Amino acid sequence: MRIIITGGSGLIGRALTADLALDNHEVIILSRRPERVIDLPNSAIAEWWDGYSSKGWGPLVDNADAVVNLAGENLGSGRWTRKRKHDILESRLNAGRAVAKAVEAARHKPQVVIQASAVGYYGSCGDEEVTEDAAPGCGFLARTAIEWENSTTPVEAMGVRRVIIRTGVVLSIAGGALARMLLPYRLFAIRRLANGKQWLPWIHITDEVNAIRFLMENEKARGVFNLTDPNPATNAEFSFQLEKRLRRPALVPIPKSGLSLFLGEMATALIDGQRAIPKRLLQLGFTFRFTGINLALKDLLG
Repeated sequence: MRIIITGGSGLIGRALTADLALDNHEVIILSRRPERVIDLPNSAIAEWWDGYSSKGWGPLVDNADAVVNLAGENLGSGRWTRKRKHDILESRLNAGRAVAKAVEAARHKPQVVIQASAVGYYGSCGDEEVTEDAAPGCGFLARTAIEWENSTTPVEAMGVRRVIIRTGVVLSIAGGALARMLLPYRLFAIRRLANGKQWLPWIHITDEVNAIRFLMENEKARGVFNLTDPNPATNAEFSFQLEKRLRRPALVPIPKSGLSLFLGEMATALIDGQRAIPKRLLQLGFTFRFTGINLALKDLLG
């Protein structure tokens, strides 16, 4: 197979590329700085793109089997100022529109487009179990997810199968939330964030990659899928299990006001979690390798 991945130099894209390369699939990573995308497997290459159009790379879609659109500014790379929120949204919309235009121009269109999204689509849901049937929520994250998903909708009218992956917090020691959290947990003995009752819709990086490949290769897969572990944890449960793995007694809670002071509106991503359940993924027959936060952290941290 030939797979094109936008945002392929990020955490998920790197892991997906490595896994596809093990089966000798051809992977093309699109990057604004391809010279910085190093240590790729032999069957993978990085190609330049501007992040907002199909200029230069559009012809690569011709005869590609799949396009995985992961591109978008990192949510956690700075405070959510008005400009920052504008950049976060526009980076996602521009990438999605570019993918749709490239597919439209291709004579031999890909079989599937995998469109990234996030469980932030559902907004704050309290203790309610949230499946793919739930209505969208309110707030910046929800609005961003809605528009992000819609950016590649036109490919469906072209006869291309489209899958939307609403991903939770991806756990990996190679980057992402877990890697960033390890140092403060070790240094400051943090027990929980806010009251600890908020839900953490997490997924192990291995299951994230396996789920994307499962949906890519399964012709019955269409529409929205939550990519979260079937057993979401509360923040307190996550902190407790992390404490055990780090062998570090965790005593200090970070209050909601403290998070808001340092992170601004971005604190809502940590405070307002979702009890997201991968209902459709399980119905389609996907099997998770790491279920339960204890098993996941044991694998990742030993």
